Amino acid sequence: MSKLEELIAELCPDGVEYKELSEILTIKNGSDYKSFGIGDIPVYGSGGVMTYIDRAAYDKPSVLIPRKGSIDKLYYVDTPFWNVDTIFYTVINLDYALPRYVYHCLLREHLEQYNTAGGVPSLTQKVLNKIKIPVPPLGVQSEIVRILDNFTELTAELTAELTAELTARKKQYEYYRTRLLVPQNAELKWCRLGEIADIGTGSSNTNEGLEEGLYPFYVRSQEVRRKNEYEFDETAIITAGDGVGVGKVLHYVEGKYALHQRAYRIHITDENVIPKYFYHYMKGTFLEYIGKAAVNSSVTSIRRKMLDDYPVPVPSVEIQNRIINVLDNFESICSDLNIGLPAEIEARKKQYEFYRDALLTFAETGSIIAQTDRQTDRQTDRQTDRQTIIIR
Repeated sequence: MSKLEELIAELCPDGVEYKELSEILTIKNGSDYKSFGIGDIPVYGSGGVMTYIDRAAYDKPSVLIPRKGSIDKLYYVDTPFWNVDTIFYTVINLDYALPRYVYHCLLREHLEQYNTAGGVPSLTQKVLNKIKIPVPPLGVQSEIVRILDNFTELTAELTAELTAELTARKKQYEYYRTRLLVPQNAELKWCRLGEIADIGTGSSNTNEGLEEGLYPFYVRSQEVRRKNEYEFDETAIITAGDGVGVGKVLHYVEGKYALHQRAYRIHITDENVIPKYFYHYMKGTFLEYIGKAAVNSSVTSIRRKMLDDYPVPVPSVEIQNRIINVLDNFESICSDLNIGLPAEIEARKKQYEFYRDALLTFAETGSIIAQTDRQTDRQTDRQTDRQTIIIR
């Protein structure tokens, strides 16, 4: 028997009472902060911390509930804070509930479902006060908080580890790309890009893109759209001709594709230059080159002559293949981490939500319906019609 089950058996064997929020806490409005001085007290709005001032509206643990805007984002604060009028704070009766327990309960409620406005999402005190949550004895609440906070902490640690790994691999990739692509041989052959490639633009407009289509449609961003018609069938490197993606947006494509009218295609025509080698070289050097040569008006843009004059070192085909192998491996690792990081975070989030929902599902009368513990190996049987978890 887990510690939580022992506490339930001891403290609330006959069930748990559900209480409206108005019975266990008081919801307070926020107010303006602009007349105060600069300090170290955070000012919260519906989007999070806005600034820091020299006084607090409240100095005890509280759950902050957005009144307008991002009403699905709750904040648990256990240090002094100020809040503006787009977010409520709560004064919680500690005889009934632990603030951190209330926080987990309200996360489970998905407060966006209580939106009262047709435009900007909004919540009212009247609606919030009627929400009911289970209120077991404080000892049970404390153990539930411990279990759920463990999940939160483990998720944060895992995210930090994966992010650090991804950052390290990207730096390693950039280091080797620079070392491999910066010519060390003074006698190395150089060419202008216009001498070794067919360069041009597409004829499609952004609004022609589809969510689903037969062929990839490259625009002026990293996003790849779709079209049912293609313009080119070749191996090419794609880059943005203007806009925020200039020098940063690069795609390597093989086969049929459509292209935006202000995006450039670079099709290597010289048999002594491997397209994938040029792709890696361009990724490593093009942004700096464009930064020095670009035309600036309202946005940075690329002129055809800049591409024609772009200098490209051409080592032997054997060396190009070695460079491709090394950099493709690094790029694959980074790509796998980029895919794996959000997937792992989402998996941990779902795991937390599963246990949170199980731990916070009680019977109002009679036996406790749902209790579990992340450390147990007991088999669970999910009864979706009653939204319960029953430990066998």
